[in-house]
Amino acid sequence: MMPIVTPLRDGLRRVLGAPVVLLGAWALTVAVALPLGLLLRGELQVALGAPLTPGTATSSIAWDWWQQVADQTGGIGRLFTPPTVVAATLLSDLNHQLNSEGPGLIIGMIAATHLVVWNFLAGGILDRYARNRPTRSAGFFSACGFHATRLLRLTLIAGLAYAVLFSVVFDWLCDGINSLTPPPPNEDQPLVMQLLLFLTFGLLLIGVNLVFDYARIRTVVEDRRSMIGAVLAGWRFVLRHAGACIGLYLVNGLALVASIAFYTAVAPDAGPAWAILLLGHAYIVTRLVITLLFSASEVSYFQSQLAHAGYVAAPPQVWPESPTAEALGRIG
Repeated sequence: MMPIVTPLRDGLRRVLGAPVVLLGAWALTVAVALPLGLLLRGELQVALGAPLTPGTATSSIAWDWWQQVADQTGGIGRLFTPPTVVAATLLSDLNHQLNSEGPGLIIGMIAATHLVVWNFLAGGILDRYARNRPTRSAGFFSACGFHATRLLRLTLIAGLAYAVLFSVVFDWLCDGINSLTPPPPNEDQPLVMQLLLFLTFGLLLIGVNLVFDYARIRTVVEDRRSMIGAVLAGWRFVLRHAGACIGLYLVNGLALVASIAFYTAVAPDAGPAWAILLLGHAYIVTRLVITLLFSASEVSYFQSQLAHAGYVAAPPQVWPESPTAEALGRIG
């Protein structure tokens, strides 16, 4: 358990020790969500003229009114669904997107913009957590620009891997289970087989996520130029430390699920607008802390295993070199 607890504790210190990074992630999240909110507001201004007042809509759910809203709105307004079960709503939205239903173009454009911006910032974030000291704005954005094209190439490779995983491997698993499963004598057997299918696919997805997580870390920390080499290096690291890597990933994942469950349980159905807004932003910040904790704890664990932590006390640079270059400079 200690190999997991130590990087978690150290990673949390690194996240909380870089409040500007957290503030920037919050600003990016708000900037991405704001256009969607404004579009949804315009759609609902017409729909709220239906025979149900907005105050009643926030305290109870009238299915006839929800159906009227769905019929009268289009585009982004289709995302305005009854939030009775968070998990079901998320799965429903994902199903609509996978089946090319709903405002796929708008969501796709905003998601692509978010991915590009986050890919640019990832180099600076990983560099900041690896150095474990302030790098100032010049050093942070220099690291962002220095690693941007490399991480973009790595993101494209990751996209190809995920496409194969979802379009080929998932279908292959489904076909294999269908061919091996005889006609079920009862309704429980297909449910068990589906759970086994999702469990197997989930483990594969976690494995791919881990490989590319550590490939990004090795790209930044070790100043790697070949992204194929970074992927292979990430694969070797995850393979050698599979138990700790998976355990660390699952603990972070459980923390993320717990934050969603807690917010779902305490979120008020009605009340002062400022209280609802404050609670919503507290939830967003908590989610961002946990998201950044994924990267910070993985950086901490990687450094502890490959002894790349010696450069953290190096003097600040206006244009920071790679962590490996700093470590070699201190050794020399």
